[in-house]
Amino acid sequence: MMIISLAPRRLFMAVISLAASFAPFCSAQAEMSAWAEAEGGRMRLVALAPGADGKIRAALQIEPKPGWITYWREPGNSGIPPQITIAPRSNVALDAIGYPVPKHFYKGGIEDIAYDAPVTLPLSLTASGKAPVVVDATAFIGICRDICVPFQAHLAVTLGPATQSHLEEEAILAAADAALPKPPSADFAVTAHAISPDRKTLSLTLTLPSGGSGAPDIIVTGPSGYAFTKQIGGKRGGATFKTDIAIGKLPKDYDPSGKRWSVLVIDGGKAMETTLAFD
Repeated sequence: MMIISLAPRRLFMAVISLAASFAPFCSAQAEMSAWAEAEGGRMRLVALAPGADGKIRAALQIEPKPGWITYWREPGNSGIPPQITIAPRSNVALDAIGYPVPKHFYKGGIEDIAYDAPVTLPLSLTASGKAPVVVDATAFIGICRDICVPFQAHLAVTLGPATQSHLEEEAILAAADAALPKPPSADFAVTAHAISPDRKTLSLTLTLPSGGSGAPDIIVTGPSGYAFTKQIGGKRGGATFKTDIAIGKLPKDYDPSGKRWSVLVIDGGKAMETTLAFD
């Protein structure tokens, strides 16, 4: 079980570093904000002008410095998941955040689900006003090496009518979309799942792409703040893989009935993400 929190050995240094990690307001009269800089990396906002339906393609670009990591939506034993807030005065709503496939890191008993290289989080936005649209965002992330440094920045871009080509921004957004895990397919899917009566294990049966070997990396996310990765008795036979995931302690009085969990499966160079329904 993993609950989002800062590990005690990191918390003291994180508090000390907090004041130094809040970046100034970074705006631009274009489709990319200026970079906001911090001790362990930098980030900026990229966006394209809204379409006729008000939909805006955007992204948060994060570039950790070498040796640093930044976190996935459920960070592991310790860490800070990305948080993005759009100012109400923007008349822009944040509909969804996409997360490219992360990595598992293990160090001294601490497990992180994170990125150790530049990563771009796709953002789905909707504008309710007319052009020009100002996307005024506050991004809050964690970046860690030996310490965790909270990093907050105000990022803004002004978007005019969609009358010009912006090849750099379009390339950034296309690459971000391509890095997302794929939906289930005939050769890569969860074919059965069941939680045990004592809610201690989750049984999974998967169809995996051909050519792989060994156990895939599986990350199950349940209630907010909980992620489960420990496999018990995994067995691969051809394209079929069966395993139990250790669930451990859930929130007090939590009942999974009627809930939806997510599962990310990484097998070699391929990744698939889907929803598990407990009806």
